Amino acid sequence: MRNLDKIKWGIVGLGNIANQFAADLVLLEDADLVAVASRNIFKANEFAQKYSCSKTYDSYDALFADDQVEIVYIATPHDSHAELAIKALEHGKHVLCEKPMALSYEDSLRMIEASKKHNRFFMEAFWTRFIPTVREVLEKVDGGIIGDIKSVKADFAFYGNEIEGGRLFDKNLGGGALFDIGVYPLFLSYILLGIPKEIVAKSIFHKNGIDLQTSMILQYENAQAVLQASIVSDSDMKAAISGNKGRIELNAPWYIADGYSIFKDGKEENFSLPNLGKGYTHEAIECHQCIRNNQIESTLWSHENSLDLSKIVEEIKNKIGLSFT
Repeated sequence: MRNLDKIKWGIVGLGNIANQFAADLVLLEDADLVAVASRNIFKANEFAQKYSCSKTYDSYDALFADDQVEIVYIATPHDSHAELAIKALEHGKHVLCEKPMALSYEDSLRMIEASKKHNRFFMEAFWTRFIPTVREVLEKVDGGIIGDIKSVKADFAFYGNEIEGGRLFDKNLGGGALFDIGVYPLFLSYILLGIPKEIVAKSIFHKNGIDLQTSMILQYENAQAVLQASIVSDSDMKAAISGNKGRIELNAPWYIADGYSIFKDGKEENFSLPNLGKGYTHEAIECHQCIRNNQIESTLWSHENSLDLSKIVEEIKNKIGLSFT
């Protein structure tokens, strides 16, 4: 039966996040990493050997042309996501594309249109959406356990290493706090409260024009989200969702939480929900299920969800005066 077959993966862009994803992918019995591509063939060979992958390529186009590959995981720098995702879709591949899916809303639209045109599954790799903690917390919130949400507080911050050739501080590669990590707290606010009525945002900039730190307040009809992203400071990386009947806190670091706590009626209740591997496994499982069901998008993180978030990020980019040109 087709459902028992392994889904055959290819990976393009073999940096740190690709290593973490590949390490998780090998934990899934129905996943098979069959090809990897890097513009540096030595890097590709080393990566392939590490994860028992049989084929390596020194060009992304060559991997896209490989008939054995069913789905491509795109883990290149942000600036190339749109071009590579569309090219993979044109070659008949399903695509899981690292976040942010693109550096502009216009490019995000083109990627979704390509998915529809070629009838291939496409998903932005928002792994946090699929981890057990987030799925259960959303169910609890929807069930009214903390009442109506009034406040969401979340941040993502760390001390970035400004090294020569590093992607994080490179304007040409879409570096900076907002696009690299700011999308995480914005994602949490969006899945809980939807599209805001108004956004206030302020940033501290590097001399090269990227944002080093961005703080955001998202205004909703009856709630607010206070969010921050920084690559020049640290934080406890907890997330709090407060309602008129209680509060939920996601364990730190919240974007890959292994549990959560509910504070209600003067009591604290703790829940433990470990991830499989680091947590990338859960988004891969979702990809498998969608492909086997002939879906071109996930119901948990849909095309519309990605486009909504892209539009929110673009509004903030414009408000703070960030430009990658």
